[in-house]
Amino acid sequence: MSGPRLDEADKRFVWHPYTQMSEWERSDNRVIVRGEGFYLVDSEGRRYLDGTASMWCNVWGHGPNEVVDAMRDQLSKLQHSTLFGLASGPSTALAEKLVKLAKGMDRVFYTDNGSTAIEAAMKMALQYWRNRGKPRKEFVSLERGYHGDTAGAMSVGYIEQFFGAYRPILKKVHRVPGPLLYKSGFEDERDLVEHCLEQTEKTLRKLRGKCAALVMESGAQIAGGVVIYPDRYQKKMSELCEKHDTLLILDEIATGFGRLGNMTEYTAQRSKPDIVCFGKALTAGYFPLAVALARKEVYDAFLGKYSENKHLYHGHTFTGHPVGCAAALANLELYEKRNLMQQIKDNSQYLQSRMREFEEIGIVADVRHKGLLAGIELARNGKPLYLKKERFGQFVARESLRMGVHLRTLGNIMVVIPPLAIDRNSLEKLVDTHLELAKKAEKL
Repeated sequence: MSGPRLDEADKRFVWHPYTQMSEWERSDNRVIVRGEGFYLVDSEGRRYLDGTASMWCNVWGHGPNEVVDAMRDQLSKLQHSTLFGLASGPSTALAEKLVKLAKGMDRVFYTDNGSTAIEAAMKMALQYWRNRGKPRKEFVSLERGYHGDTAGAMSVGYIEQFFGAYRPILKKVHRVPGPLLYKSGFEDERDLVEHCLEQTEKTLRKLRGKCAALVMESGAQIAGGVVIYPDRYQKKMSELCEKHDTLLILDEIATGFGRLGNMTEYTAQRSKPDIVCFGKALTAGYFPLAVALARKEVYDAFLGKYSENKHLYHGHTFTGHPVGCAAALANLELYEKRNLMQQIKDNSQYLQSRMREFEEIGIVADVRHKGLLAGIELARNGKPLYLKKERFGQFVARESLRMGVHLRTLGNIMVVIPPLAIDRNSLEKLVDTHLELAKKAEKL
């Protein structure tokens, strides 16, 4: 580019997400210009292991592969065609494949990211009850839940620190406790789960006939602090929704497609959603595409005469984008071809074995792990870890780059969340980097 250097131009013109720009403008910012395997390469030729899976979505790393080839092929045939009044080959083929993959689901609604998939699911739930002549407007969600940054998604995944400024546009949602044992006051996980279920049932009973849906992440809460669900918790939550005649919306945007060791986490959890949302790894992280799948009973409530106005009023320009659908189809084929789920299971066992090393560090207060996800909670004197001269997250971001790895924390929680197909040597480097940074932080 002409004019300023890339790093200077970035500081002058780009507004970064979830970033205090006054800090960013003083930072040694790195501009990524290409990818090589599981590494990112900046404008100065420096390489960084992609330790965040490019915001939790990357599967195969960066560079040429069958998914990229499928996208290129699709671009040569059809760049984009609307689903408003037309169908497309890739969106039709992908929908059929997803319905076969996601047991109990019957219809696929396309969106462009996880937040809008949740938004579509919430609108489905509201209109489902209205179309049946039993309008409901209330939602229930979990404390520490996170579902995205659009208005509905912020409402059901409300985190005060993130979204306090936007409360005037958000909907009031009823919240029930989630099953995080750490600092819960419970010593036994079973007692905690029983408490959570009791509080959920109390809320659903109070809202019976008024609640459109309960919305929760499937298998684990990630952005809310890496909360791994205990056995049978999600199954029991599903049963409570059925008992109290409430739709269950499950968010597998970040937890599906292998992140927790299962292709569809809700199946492994033996839960029965009415609507389930997928995104992120769906296209291997190469294209913005997400989906909300609904079971037949939900879909059928939208059928009728045009004059009855029962159809779903939701959609956007790029719904069912053919390039994204082609990417997803090739990605799912590559899962099978390379037996990725077995590789994930093997790497998960390795990751579990390495977590024991963190428990020996004095400031590590809790370690939570499942699949290719781990959360390492750091605390000092019973309080979330703080450093005297800078934020812990700022320290990790800067020092990890110096060590050739890109990392981000969730406050005082270190998050291990690699690309799903990461090789063992790269995974070892990723864990070693987290371990070294935790030890350095203990001395600060």
